[in-house]
This record gives sequence, C-alpha cells and structure tokens, in this order.
Amino acid sequence: MDLRKLFGLIPEVTKPEEKKVSFNTKIKWTLIILISFFVLANITLYGLSINALEKFDFLATVLAADFGSLITLGIGPIVMASIILQLLSGSGIINIDTTTAEGKKFFQGIQKLLVLFFIIFEAMVYVLMKGLQANQELGALGPSILITQLILGGIAIYYMSEVCSKWGFGSGVSLFIAAGVSRRLITSALQFINQEGINCLLDFKNTPCSGKIFVLIQSVLDKHSIEFFSAAATIIATILIFMIVVWVQSLKVEIPLSFGRIRGYNVKWPLSFFYASVIPVILTAALMANIQLFGGLVENAALPCAEESCSGIAKIASYFGFLGHFVGGQAISGLSFWMGSTNILELFIRGGISSRYLIQGLTHILFFMFFSTLFAIFWVKTSGMDARAQAHKISASGLQVSGFRQDVRVLESILERYIMPLTVMGGLAIGLLAATTDLLGALVSGTSMLLVVMIMFQIYQNIAEQHSMDMNPAMRKFMGS
Repeated sequence: MDLRKLFGLIPEVTKPEEKKVSFNTKIKWTLIILISFFVLANITLYGLSINALEKFDFLATVLAADFGSLITLGIGPIVMASIILQLLSGSGIINIDTTTAEGKKFFQGIQKLLVLFFIIFEAMVYVLMKGLQANQELGALGPSILITQLILGGIAIYYMSEVCSKWGFGSGVSLFIAAGVSRRLITSALQFINQEGINCLLDFKNTPCSGKIFVLIQSVLDKHSIEFFSAAATIIATILIFMIVVWVQSLKVEIPLSFGRIRGYNVKWPLSFFYASVIPVILTAALMANIQLFGGLVENAALPCAEESCSGIAKIASYFGFLGHFVGGQAISGLSFWMGSTNILELFIRGGISSRYLIQGLTHILFFMFFSTLFAIFWVKTSGMDARAQAHKISASGLQVSGFRQDVRVLESILERYIMPLTVMGGLAIGLLAATTDLLGALVSGTSMLLVVMIMFQIYQNIAEQHSMDMNPAMRKFMGS
C-alpha cells in the first residue's frame, strides 16, 4: 500500500497563504489555543470512577497533561512519535531526505501516523491497565467510553499543536508545557488551600498552608527551623535556576556575514550554545516520564498475579516488573528509580541523605546527558538545522562569510566547524543542567523549571522579532520576507 495515499486521508491544518503571518494573527491564535488547553484541562472524563493516575501527578507537568481530564494523554503521543521517528531516522533504519520538500512531507506524514497510533495505544493502556476505571453503572461499555474520550482529547491536543505551530508563536508542545508548568509554579508558591481542603488564610496561625511562601512565613512565626530551611532552600533554588538559565541562554557563537551586493553592510549570524534548543530535554524528560508512568501502570495491572490466578493483561504485565516498584506514585526500586531523581538538598536538610540517593543522582545525570545529546544530534539532522540546510538558508538571503567568496560549499564547510560541536556540547550541557536542577529541587521539578524559562524566553524572542518586522515594512521587504 502506498503510504502517501494514506497520508492524504489524514486531516491537516492548512498553512497560511501569506509567507509571514501578521503579529495580531499569531497572538490571536496563540491565545485561542492556550485558553482551549485550559478549558479541556477542566473537563473531567465522563464515567470516570477511579483515577489511579493521580498518584503520578508529578509526571503530568512534563507531559503537559491533567490526569482524569480530556487532556489526560497530554503531549505524550506527540513526543513518543517524535522519539521513535528520531531514533529510526538517526540510526539509518529509515532513510528520508528531509532537505527536499517531498522528503519533508513524507517525514511529516509518517509522524502523523505514529502520533495517531500512540494516541490509541496510550488510551487503551491507561484504561485496560486500570489507570483509569469507569463507573460500574456503565457496564461493559464503560472502558470503551473512557478510551473514546481519551482518543478525542489526544487528537484535539495534536491539532491544537498544529494550529499553534502554523498560525501562532512557537510550537504547541512547548506552549502546553509552559502553560502547565506556570500554573503549577504559581500554585506551589501561593497555594493557600491545604491537602485537607481548608483555607489556611482563615486561621493562618493554626492551619498549615501548602504554598512554600506561606510555609516560609509560618515557619518563622512558629520558630520551626527545619521547615524554614526547607522552604527557603526551595525558593532560593527556584530563583537560582531561573538566573542560571537566563544567563546560559545568552551564550552564543556569532559568525560575521556580509551582503555581497552591498559593500560595508555586515551582520552577525548567531548560533546559540543550546543549538537544538529545549527539544532534547523535552524528549528526554518525556521519555523518562512515560517509562515511569508505564512502570506504575504495569505494577497496578500485575497485582492479581500475586494471587493464584493470573491471566490475560495481568500476566503480560508481570513480565515488566523490572521497571520498578512504586509507593505513593514514587519509584523505590527498578529502572524507574535509577533513572529518576530525589531532592537531595531536601534530604540533606532533613538528615535523610544516603549513598543510595547519591548514586541515583549520578545515574539520573548520566541518563539525561546521554539522551539529551542523542536527541540533539538526531533533531539537528532531521529538522533542517544541519550545516547544509543553514548554508542554503544564508546563501538564499544574499549573505556570505566575510572574507570568503559567495559559495554554498564554503558556507557549509565553515558552519560544520561550529554546528555539530555546538550540538554535542549543548546537548551535554543542557542535560547536565536539567538533571542537576532536578536534584536541587524547586517549586516545580528542576527540569520543568528549566523548560518553562527557556520556552518563555524563546516565545518572547519570537514575539519581539515578529513585532519588529511588522513595525518595519522596509526591513521586511529588504530581507525578502
């Protein structure tokens, strides 16, 4: 069967006819998608009785999900499809020339098929492995109703991401992560409703709060030194991570270029130190979150095997016990534990540090550094960011390297000296930074904090650039946009 015919049956978000979408149009669609995301997050699945995924709520941030709502799947299927395709393409198992329009279209078609597959697959896994259970009143149709809703929600997230990528600012995946993390960051700092559902502000002196800022104030009033240092360390770690990420974002290599037709007019082509941007960390964090979530679901589904009778899905799930054992949603053994992280700073303050957690911290760092570098390389090679693609882009703009003749091959050879080393070093560095911030602890996970700062910075840059182009029509015409 010709896959191209199958691709044509999949609905697609049309690209804007104009080459450059206006600032107002991008802002409008970005806000529409953002509001729609929060609306879907507040619609609970119809017929849901038991939500065992709630104990894995800490993983929902990276997956831009809200377990138990229509966006329970979040960006999981999109990211998993991208990971699989990056690995297959980067390893040479499938060979698609993404430098051509036809190759890029074929690559995107395969990615859509994989996304749809993972939407259906993950929806079935969540329900059949008892992560989500339907009301008994719905009878045999209960699981099917839940699966259908999850599939519809997953498809909605995918097409919302497509709309944002083509009509808004940045990618939908990044926007959804930033939205979810920002919401959790605010609630972690200023949450005044505690775990018992009581408003602590009504009796601030005697009712403990959940928000770290309120905890800090209460610990000073009550003279609880451990709670004070714990809350203070969390807040300081958050501010420190923010400052470090903002500083690292400014690191770049600038290649001097000039217009061949205009003498004396020079520009600098910036290559960011994090050349592959936040994509490697998003893919790595999502991969880890999916493995941990699947491990928890597997353990939940395999519980009947502890009894004499063991068959069906429970028997299959029992073979995946190596993924780990979970207590309260947290992995305490197995692969999920060793690739995961623990707030070492919190353990040190409370006197619970041990060599086991230090070794876990080391394996967590190595995991992030390895996969961040791997995904950075694959992403650059398959997304048109390699030296050849960039050389053609520069040449098409009428630019050339100062002191060299205008030749694409010359540009490519010069860019090769910078792009691949920056890709590898940037992948290693961003993996190290993400893993280290996880171990320091913050109001949200260190990786989430890293992602939201970098994503918001990129969105700000896109908005500023778009606004500048709209305000200067002469510049837009000069650049051929």
